[in-house]
Amino acid sequence: MADRRRISVCIITYNERENIRRCLENLVWADEIVVIDSFSDDGTPDIARQFTDRVYQNRWPGFIEQKNFALDRASNDWVLAVDADEVVSGVLRDGILKVLRQENPVFNGYFVPRRTFYLGRWINHCGWYPDYKLRLFRKSRGRWGGVNPHDRVVLAGGETGYLKGDLYHYPYRSLSDHIKKIDRYSTIFAQEMIRAGRSFSWADLFFRPIIRFMKMYLLRLGFFDGKAGFVISLLGGFYVFAKYAKLWELSKERGEDCISNMVNGDSLLKFIVG
Repeated sequence: MADRRRISVCIITYNERENIRRCLENLVWADEIVVIDSFSDDGTPDIARQFTDRVYQNRWPGFIEQKNFALDRASNDWVLAVDADEVVSGVLRDGILKVLRQENPVFNGYFVPRRTFYLGRWINHCGWYPDYKLRLFRKSRGRWGGVNPHDRVVLAGGETGYLKGDLYHYPYRSLSDHIKKIDRYSTIFAQEMIRAGRSFSWADLFFRPIIRFMKMYLLRLGFFDGKAGFVISLLGGFYVFAKYAKLWELSKERGEDCISNMVNGDSLLKFIVG
């Protein structure tokens, strides 16, 4: 459209047949949709090609690397990053288009609130909502960074703003699917920590899972989400336990001395607030 800046949507996929159509149907207003698929075997690329001719195949290098691969193939400076299990709401779409119509947008990036559907209901607490994510940004100012599997957009200068309208999130088909992803993501985390030279600490294994559960269920009011809130908080603690247990396992395989000093007061404070 001539009255606004053009925008590219970037999505990475692998076996997302159950999600990708719903995602793409709500993105038909975008000027360009770039899909990077990791050689799915469930027909995901065929569905994606019904909505865009910018579908590429790339062997899986990691979350951050794959998302930057997608970013490099976007033709426009303004980019919206969306996961295959997410849906852009109508209110969020209108907010994005409003930014693109501005003569001189104030910000180089915008956070959007993400709302997650889990165990048959929308989750409003546990730290899951509003789960702000920086997803709309200038390609010339932003790249994906962080530590796999927890990627994030890193902007080179410029302030960020916030948009209204939810980004709907459908991350888990079932509890079994949730547990499988915990297993996968905790393995990736442990491997990344080993590469970074991170040492195992018994304090991490003992304290962090408990603190994560308490944060989610009590401080972030997960109990208001009923049984689902309890399950989310418990699995949140289990995910942290799995990460550090696997770090311990990998450290043993490397022959490292895994027994470190127990936490001091400063370390414990970092656990609580971080």
